[in-house]
Amino acid sequence: MDRRESLKRLALGTAGAGLLVQCDPKTDKPAAEAQAPAAASTIDRTPDELARDQKLQAEKFFDEHEMKTISVLSDIIIPKDDKSGSATEAGVPAFIEFIVKDMPHYQTPVRGGIKWLDLQCMRRFNADFASCTAQQQIEIVDEIAYPAKAKPEMQQGVAFFNTMRDLTACGFFTSKIGVDDLGYVGNRPNQWDGVPDDVLAQYGLKYDERTLEIAPKFT
Repeated sequence: MDRRESLKRLALGTAGAGLLVQCDPKTDKPAAEAQAPAAASTIDRTPDELARDQKLQAEKFFDEHEMKTISVLSDIIIPKDDKSGSATEAGVPAFIEFIVKDMPHYQTPVRGGIKWLDLQCMRRFNADFASCTAQQQIEIVDEIAYPAKAKPEMQQGVAFFNTMRDLTACGFFTSKIGVDDLGYVGNRPNQWDGVPDDVLAQYGLKYDERTLEIAPKFT
């Protein structure tokens, strides 16, 4: 199973559901929206919420180096493929920047994790994580991406990577690119093709020919 499929299952499964619950529906936005001024979307915001969003948008938490590190790491977690764009193309770094301002309990774990990652890379490769080669970056990521196999001295990195993986998945799969990647289209008014064939077969049912003949067809 490739990295994208693993994350898709995370987003759709129990762990992913728990992650999405953590996103405050009053303040959290899809990643694409996180890059735009909060006032651009006012339908679901009260005046107080709009003012708060605008305040958060105006603030800056991460410095340039931290944002570069977040961009590199998020694209390792969800890279571009032949189906859809990468995490950065979905606006994930801006989403993470917004989330840590909106939910401050993420600030120390993420900032501290970046420093931990840079320190490990400096000791091993004499360069910070973002400046390492792609092969070196994957080498260090492989040591913290799999908790069951990680060495005890890498547990701080494991915790950081888990947080980044959760934030990246949340940002990606709530963006337009991520929703398209999942193939989710939602409810469409006046376009219902009936119960799917596999569901009917599960219960030993099927539509009669007359129903199929007169039913509207949508493509």
